[in-house]
Amino acid sequence: MPDLSRTAPQDGTPRRPGAAALARLGEAPPEPDPGDASPHSFPDGGSWRTEIPSVEGPEALAAVLKESARLEVPVHRVSQGSGVWMLTDDEITEMVGACAERDIELCLFTGPRGTWDIGAATRTQSGGGGLRARGHDAVAGCVEDALRATRLGVKCLLVADEGVLWALHRLRALGELPADTTFKVSALVGPVNPASYAVWERLGADSLNIPSDLTLAHLTEIRRASRAPMDLYIEAPDDLGGYVRMYEAAELIRRGAPLYLKFGLSKTPGIYPYGGHLRDLTLASARERVRRGRLVLDLLARHGADGGMSPLGSRLPGELQRFPLPERN
Repeated sequence: MPDLSRTAPQDGTPRRPGAAALARLGEAPPEPDPGDASPHSFPDGGSWRTEIPSVEGPEALAAVLKESARLEVPVHRVSQGSGVWMLTDDEITEMVGACAERDIELCLFTGPRGTWDIGAATRTQSGGGGLRARGHDAVAGCVEDALRATRLGVKCLLVADEGVLWALHRLRALGELPADTTFKVSALVGPVNPASYAVWERLGADSLNIPSDLTLAHLTEIRRASRAPMDLYIEAPDDLGGYVRMYEAAELIRRGAPLYLKFGLSKTPGIYPYGGHLRDLTLASARERVRRGRLVLDLLARHGADGGMSPLGSRLPGELQRFPLPERN
């Protein structure tokens, strides 16, 4: 009897989950529309990269690097959620060095955000301004974090505010931040339609984390408006919905390329802002995020959809659309 879990189409296209078995029942899935496929890719020609999120310090990073080597999980980027201000210079320098040894991009979150300051509106049912930077001083704190982090060798910064992004993009253009610094938009403020996605790109975003509840059709709509790299939790943490979309991974790549497959973890408490009191949970969840990545990569391989990964060490997004910069005084 043929193994219907490994039967691939004769034309070399990725196998749809359960397709051969369901076809024998007369319930074959509809053929994918070629017009839904993204026409874009990373500048290296790849259609997808990988990211391990919530890597909150040197110890968590060491756990991720060890586990990714053991499970042979390729990692293009690791990101942190607590913020630059929650790390010492020595901790940042250690993380920069460890990532450089493996040719992995390190992304740290910038500065103050509304959910942690004294603003009461974020505690209301509406959520107020959420993670955005409240007032001039909060923007200044984010800029200070960016200057400090890049001075220590960090090349990717996470942002959760449009004004902060525009300020950092202008500083990059002025040479106050290195020209190869990249800016990643947080999932907690990620755009949900093609118009807003294009605006974030033009403000200076180099990759944008869209909410994990967007449909496949939404991804296609966004790709008709922008080629800026997209980040997507294949498994989302509970505060982002807890969605698990492993079986959609191949189609998410086909529709959303260039796409970062982000290996989150549901059913685990939040760890931001991180400290030693959360050590055991953070290390255990870091290792499990890598394992979840291995599960997604295995699934892609079984479906014949594991081709097209960017070379390890690649990080730049390629040429993107930007708003005109104001003239210098």
